[in-house]
Amino acid sequence: MGDDVPTTDDVSEAEAAAAHEVELALEWLQRARGRFVEFHHATGHALDHLDDAEAALRDCGYDDLADEVRDEHLPRGVFEDRWTYDLLEEYEGAFLAPYEDFEERARERLAGGVRHVRERRQEAEWKERADR
Repeated sequence: MGDDVPTTDDVSEAEAAAAHEVELALEWLQRARGRFVEFHHATGHALDHLDDAEAALRDCGYDDLADEVRDEHLPRGVFEDRWTYDLLEEYEGAFLAPYEDFEERARERLAGGVRHVRERRQEAEWKERADR
């Protein structure tokens, strides 16, 4: 390993395994956040089309349908008057951020703050095997 890569020689296999599981959990929660962002964007795009539909309906003389879009569909939230950005912000702040803090503390105690201990060991093993 190069001088800029942290070493993990003092981390036991059990500690590396525990750190790996904690880190994988964070990675999956980050993937879930990405899906939340995708949901937020998809919903926003759909509402943009609905906003365009309001004008198109009005242009065709369907004021009753355009009024329904304007008054009932566009202003309402996705869940109990909460919009997707509200849900995303709540996920990030109330759920994800505390876990990110936990992951960092656990990694610090288990592996001296080094990320991807198992992967680093696997990389070193594969490189050593290739050099033989």
